[in-house]
Amino acid sequence: MVKVGVVGLQGDVEEHIGAATKALKNLGVSGEVLWLRKPAQLEGVSAVIIPGGESTTISRLMVKNGLLDPLRKLGGEGLPIMGTCAGLIMLSREVIGATPEQRFLGLLDVRVNRNAYGRQVDSFEAPVRLSFSDEPFPGVFIRAPRIVETLSDEVRPIAWLGDRVVGVEEGNVIGLEFHPELTDDTRVHEYFLEKAI
Repeated sequence: MVKVGVVGLQGDVEEHIGAATKALKNLGVSGEVLWLRKPAQLEGVSAVIIPGGESTTISRLMVKNGLLDPLRKLGGEGLPIMGTCAGLIMLSREVIGATPEQRFLGLLDVRVNRNAYGRQVDSFEAPVRLSFSDEPFPGVFIRAPRIVETLSDEVRPIAWLGDRVVGVEEGNVIGLEFHPELTDDTRVHEYFLEKAI
């Protein structure tokens, strides 16, 4: 049985739980999706999602709750991890605009700019092209980070807004600028969860 943990410290936790639950059903896979708050809950997880939210807060709470180091270790060992928006920031190797006290997982060889798209009022929706689907995906961008540069040949683009890369994967780690959990479309979650099946 597939066990998916959504890091539930701050952000779009319930939306990701709903999307992952629906994605498992669409894939015909039995599993559970849990609200992940403590290191002990990582026992036996098949995949982890780090939701959007506020990256400074998520970083501080991951350190406080003892999740940062165990997640970094598991990700390095191949555990599938997906980060959306602030989750992408948490996964990144280099972060422009980070505060000195922020800590990151460093599992994705990319440089990101934290609030590159501006303020909340600058949020928008636009069709995103996916490497694994012929149909456009409804991209929801909310105070999103921007992938400025890939730092390794191991990083592969999987999503584009026009000709700009807005989603990448490196091994079993996926980072997205946008919020797939805020749509009814579960293709991104299905693609991610197939790594855990």
